[in-house]
Amino acid sequence: MSALVGNQAPEFKLDAVQDGQFKTIGLDDYKGKWLVLFFYPLDFTFVCPTELLAFSDRVDEFQKAGAEVAAPSIDSKFTHLAWTEKPRDAGGIQGLKFPLLSDLTKSLAVDYGVLCEENGVALRGLFIIDPDGVVQHSTINNLAVGRSVDETLRVLEAFQFVRENGEVCPANWKPGSDSMKADWNGSKEWFGKHAAS
Repeated sequence: MSALVGNQAPEFKLDAVQDGQFKTIGLDDYKGKWLVLFFYPLDFTFVCPTELLAFSDRVDEFQKAGAEVAAPSIDSKFTHLAWTEKPRDAGGIQGLKFPLLSDLTKSLAVDYGVLCEENGVALRGLFIIDPDGVVQHSTINNLAVGRSVDETLRVLEAFQFVRENGEVCPANWKPGSDSMKADWNGSKEWFGKHAAS
């Protein structure tokens, strides 16, 4: 997985469900945009809908930041469709605002290094891909723990800041915080301002 960071994201073209319709979606569809691609294990499960809905409820924040969101699992497009039609109060994800990708052959999970061989599902891998198709960030959670929308947005905005400004972001950086120059002498300005007393 870590080998993907700094390299071109693996290409894909998969069946998907979006807004109640079947379509084909590929990495090329996101050319020139930031993409948050996050794998989840299975439809009709427990932690998965909490993550999908958490990202969906805040998808406007990602789009405002110039990023799109897409979520693959090893389920079929038909299972995806059925789950998106099931109400939230019954464990469904009705009203989901981004596409679910069908990685039925598991090839995408293999390409991104997130296939759990033991049970044949994808681990909770999350990848931030820049407008040039380069993977800037990746994390993998084991099956039992969901991801943070806040942290994903923070990391996305940090990589966008670096790309636009050429400076780097120290630990816990948030928009509006001080960045630092990526050279020894220039970084002393940040260290001088933030030195522990």
